Amino acid sequence: MDCISVFDMLKIGVGPSSSHTLGPWRAAEAFIKELEMASIFEDITHVQVDLYGSLSLTGKGHATDYAVMLGLSGADPEYIPVDDISTNINTISTDKKIKLGNKNVIDFNPSTDIIFNKDFLPFHANGLMFTASYGDKKYSTIFYSVGGGFITKEDAEIANMEVTCAFPYLFNTSTELLEICLRENKSISEIMFENEKSIRTEDEIHYELKRIWDTMLECMYIGCHTEGILPGGLNVKRRAFDMHRKLIGERPYANQQEWIISIRKTTVYFRQILKWVSCFALAVNEVNASLGRVVTAPTNGSAGVIPAVLMYYLVIENHKAGQKEIDQFLITAGVIGSIFKKGATISAAMGGCQAEIGVSSAMAAGALCELMGGTPAQVTMAAEIAMEHHLGLTCDPIGGLVQIPCIERNTMGAVKAINAAELALDTDPLFAKVPLDKVVNTMWETAKDMNNKYKETSEGGLAVAVNIADC
Repeated sequence: MDCISVFDMLKIGVGPSSSHTLGPWRAAEAFIKELEMASIFEDITHVQVDLYGSLSLTGKGHATDYAVMLGLSGADPEYIPVDDISTNINTISTDKKIKLGNKNVIDFNPSTDIIFNKDFLPFHANGLMFTASYGDKKYSTIFYSVGGGFITKEDAEIANMEVTCAFPYLFNTSTELLEICLRENKSISEIMFENEKSIRTEDEIHYELKRIWDTMLECMYIGCHTEGILPGGLNVKRRAFDMHRKLIGERPYANQQEWIISIRKTTVYFRQILKWVSCFALAVNEVNASLGRVVTAPTNGSAGVIPAVLMYYLVIENHKAGQKEIDQFLITAGVIGSIFKKGATISAAMGGCQAEIGVSSAMAAGALCELMGGTPAQVTMAAEIAMEHHLGLTCDPIGGLVQIPCIERNTMGAVKAINAAELALDTDPLFAKVPLDKVVNTMWETAKDMNNKYKETSEGGLAVAVNIADC
């Protein structure tokens, strides 16, 4: 039984991609730690990074090279001021030196020391190898970025066999989870809260959940108040700004909390609700595409779905809701995401966009369903419905950028999540024909059957039909 925390599924990091940016960033940090543990860090004179497979094919568009450099230099993706990113990268590129681990200055030329290899390593589509030189010796290690900011090594399963899970309630599938809920007479969020308490204090749990929500809210706020063109060469115009301006009108506000109050006073006809949900999702992923700080939920490419649906609940469904409901939503979403992580994948390089937008939509649907009074069985049904209608969704980013069709897909995933939750709330789970576990299995089988050109390689689909020149 894998112990996957809510905070594993919801990570704070820098865009535009959890698998291609945050993962390699964390891998570079892990590489530095390995050098220190091997007592050779001080002797390192040169580092080379080889990117493989999907990391190579769409690495430029996903800023993988930037992430590697920032990770090697000791910057933390959770806390680095995003305005410092371009300055740091320009300094490394100009000086052709890097301060390894923020301690040891060595020669480093990004154009020759970061190598994009189109070959795929056999273990996973997102592979990267670090090679450090010291004296006449070399130290090499390979990491894999497996989606959602998770990294692993090929022998990780052997290394983890002796790790004992601290969670009191162990489950890998939704069936096992529902059995626990029934036996303990608890909701899904209550079961997971007990699990989280085995590794953190209650104050720490609430603090981290608030930090996650604050990051999501800030991301939506920034996206709704920033206009212009997204970087990368596609010349994509930000749309959240204009959409928000039309929706909010002249209502005054001075900060994010007052903003929520002002939105609650707007018209709530169906079209306006649909536009607000889309606006929130667009805002997040426009920030993500600009190397802004977002919450992987469960990935950066799908970061807009969960905050958009939670914001919908706060500003449309329940004006009295506060941090208690926010915590409940995020915990439930994390549980649903962990079931997909255990039984399938959250990596677009492994499963296409069904592994990103599909999973995020399922997470949001299940979380919204619980907030609106759904039983644990209805919660898993909501997640099942949302994923069922994302099965087979390909990942085909134009120019390798997390922009087209990725940004709009977040609006689709959010709307589907709300619809799925409503369908589940009006359905008796006893009459459900498709359990969540069957959909998880089907998604994984679909992922394995999917042609590689539709798995975040930009070698098929829209990425081929439309190119940068067309834009």
